[in-house]
Amino acid sequence: MNEILQHWNEVSRVEAVGELMACCGATAWGEMLANRRPFEDEASLLAASDEVWRSLSPRDWLEAFLSHPRIGESSAKAPLTAQSAAWSRQEQGKASSFDQEVKAALTAANLAYEEKFGHIFIVCATGKSAVEILAILRRRMQNDEDAELREAAEQQRQITQLRLKKWLGI
Repeated sequence: MNEILQHWNEVSRVEAVGELMACCGATAWGEMLANRRPFEDEASLLAASDEVWRSLSPRDWLEAFLSHPRIGESSAKAPLTAQSAAWSRQEQGKASSFDQEVKAALTAANLAYEEKFGHIFIVCATGKSAVEILAILRRRMQNDEDAELREAAEQQRQITQLRLKKWLGI
């Protein structure tokens, strides 16, 4: 068994939830996963993460969104763990190298998105350039509120899966 997973299975519930918060900022997600311990392997934890995520309410999804900085920024609305902040910088790495014109367009599009939907734009940015992210943001501006919340939640699920794998070292 993975040493990190074995350790996580054995720590207190409070510690277990705390360790997961860098992967996803939804408290209910962390609590529900911690309550399902022990997990015998990484695959079962990853599958349970998806199952729990999909069972959460939109309010829980919005809580998770608060733990992300805007694309191109480094601070989030909710306090970030050091690990979460480092992962955000890493995930946005390709998107952070862009010219001033793209930066201005992303800033304006982020603000328009937040005005329309009432929450930060969430995208699984790993491997995507700023131009690609801007195109995705502009496309998603065409969504209605319900469709967009579901799409943002799916992006958060993908981010969470990537972060769980990083946390587990797989």
